[in-house]
Amino acid sequence: MSTFTIGFLGAGGIARSHAFALSALKFYYPDAPEIILANVHSARAESREAFARQYGFNRAVDFDTFIQNSSLDTVFILGPNHIHYPHLKAALKMPSVKRIYLEKPVCSSANEEEQMKQLLKEHGANQKIQVGFQMTQTSAIQEALKMWNSGKLGRPVHFNFTLKHGDYLQKSYREKRATRLTPAPDGGAMADLGSHAVSLAMAFLGENLKIAHAIQAGSFEDVPAGSDLFSEISVIDTTTKAAGTISGSRVSSGTGDLMAFEIYAEKGTLKYSSHIPDTFEYYLEETGNWTKVFTGSNYQPATSFPSAHVPGGWLRSLIHAHYVFLTGYSNSFVPDLKHGLAVQRIVRESADFMEKFRNG
Repeated sequence: MSTFTIGFLGAGGIARSHAFALSALKFYYPDAPEIILANVHSARAESREAFARQYGFNRAVDFDTFIQNSSLDTVFILGPNHIHYPHLKAALKMPSVKRIYLEKPVCSSANEEEQMKQLLKEHGANQKIQVGFQMTQTSAIQEALKMWNSGKLGRPVHFNFTLKHGDYLQKSYREKRATRLTPAPDGGAMADLGSHAVSLAMAFLGENLKIAHAIQAGSFEDVPAGSDLFSEISVIDTTTKAAGTISGSRVSSGTGDLMAFEIYAEKGTLKYSSHIPDTFEYYLEETGNWTKVFTGSNYQPATSFPSAHVPGGWLRSLIHAHYVFLTGYSNSFVPDLKHGLAVQRIVRESADFMEKFRNG
């Protein structure tokens, strides 16, 4: 059994989710590796110390101590968006680190994108980097990807991908998350939520997407105009000439967390909605029939906890993303840094188009 010595850069809400997912691996996978939670760092000493105590890390440390720890072989980058790039740069220079899990968005500016491309050239062959688009690991989406890649539906014609929720309608919620209300591309709905939809669109359609237009809507006095609350971009797949929309929303009342997509192709249609998270649907022109495919928790490799017919939920896909990350299990799609940078290009360009929209 493999053993991984792990350090967290970040001790906030998303870090708690990752700590849970790592601790849960052994319940789901008989070949789950042994996990040593070694170090956790965040900017405030009291928050990292509380995190270490509550979630079983050996030590809460300052940044210099973290990057000098030669026992770490795995780093999770989980801090605020604007420090993802400097943390990645530092982690890549740690000789003992072999794998890095980088939360999205991968960076916050065009300059950082270019620097990351250079880092990828320098370190890509030596260190594994996986980006936190864990929704692509949902069992129903993985099965839908296999169906799409079979070619039975033909070439895409038009599509839409979206991730919506409504919590930012509440002032108290916005106040607790002020750091996420920075202007795009560092913050905003497209960076935070729409990036998941962009990632999913690229998983199905490829990374050669081009923005044609963008709009945004929604405003509050405590939210900068450049921090989009709802935004939608019109995009073109330059390979197939298919066109469609990708949107992210923080102010869609009553949606919960809704990830959904529709791809209309020459020979049929493919649909998914997280409101029915354990199924996907497809239509074939040749039969004239819709088929609903139930996947449940049909994650691979097969596991008896829970059984395949039990609904999975958001955290289940995160657990599987960790399994894929640590074990190298071959999956139909795994978001690497190249993919993360492709998504970030769209997020950054959407910010430019939204500025033109606001000023138009």
